[in-house]
Amino acid sequence: MSPERKYLGEFEQMVAAAILRLGEKAYGVSIIQTIEERTGRPVSSGALSVTLDRMEKKGLLRSRLGDADDGRGGRPRRYVDLTAEGREAASEARAAMLRLWQGLGTAYER
Repeated sequence: MSPERKYLGEFEQMVAAAILRLGEKAYGVSIIQTIEERTGRPVSSGALSVTLDRMEKKGLLRSRLGDADDGRGGRPRRYVDLTAEGREAASEARAAMLRLWQGLGTAYER
C-alpha cells in the first residue's frame, strides 16, 4: 500500500466486498441488492453514492459510464471496479477483522 495508508470503514468494506463479488456487473443497484441480500441491512442509494464518490477520491475505485439506458430515462449506469490499492485495502481490512475475531470462540455471546 502507499505510504499514506488508506483504511476502510465498515460500510466501505461491505461496498468493496460487493464490488469484488459482482465483478464487471458492479453498479449502484446491484451493489445495494448484494449488500442487502448478504447482510440483511437496508442500504440507501444516497449513502452508496456518497461512499462510492469518497472511495474514488481516495483512489480505491474507478468508475465508468455504461451505455445510455432507455429504462433509466436515457441515463447511463455508473459501473465501478476496485483499483489495485482498493483491493489491497479490502484485503488488509478483512485480515485485520479476522485477526481481531480469532480465538474469541463464543465470548461475544454473553
